[in-house]
Amino acid sequence: RRVLFRSVTGQQSRAGVMIQRKQSLFLLLAFIATVVCLCLPIAEITPMGMGGSIKLYNLCIITSAGANYSVCGLFGILAMSAALSLGTIFLYNNRKLQSKFCVCNLFLLIAWYIVLGVTARNTSPVDFSFNLDFAACLPAIAAILVFMARAGVIHDEKLVRAADRIR
Repeated sequence: RRVLFRSVTGQQSRAGVMIQRKQSLFLLLAFIATVVCLCLPIAEITPMGMGGSIKLYNLCIITSAGANYSVCGLFGILAMSAALSLGTIFLYNNRKLQSKFCVCNLFLLIAWYIVLGVTARNTSPVDFSFNLDFAACLPAIAAILVFMARAGVIHDEKLVRAADRIR
């Protein structure tokens, strides 16, 4: 889509603006949600008996003994999802590829929750309380936004095909 802008001198200029498309906005919001999730704690594991609580981040587990980087798979999956969301925004000329990348991104976000469940199961003591933080909801929000973006891409593709058929 092209938009006309008026400069300070009053002359019109054309600039390609792809962020106007609603799916680009959805993908940008999904990117922001995944980056925020990368920075915040995901969960807190509290033993029922003696012992200190364990904070679970995407990159590491922080205990009273220090940091353990055995969960960096969570970070890797979410970082790939964030990069894919950002990269998909710039594929606005190739709607089929953009739709395929959205599907790949959805699979990555689902895989993140599977790895989170496995990680929580493997790092927790026998009797524990597992409390999810707000950041654990952000990949689900990102998945909904990516799904909405994919629906917008498919809708645009149908509009283009209909316009081509009319010609």
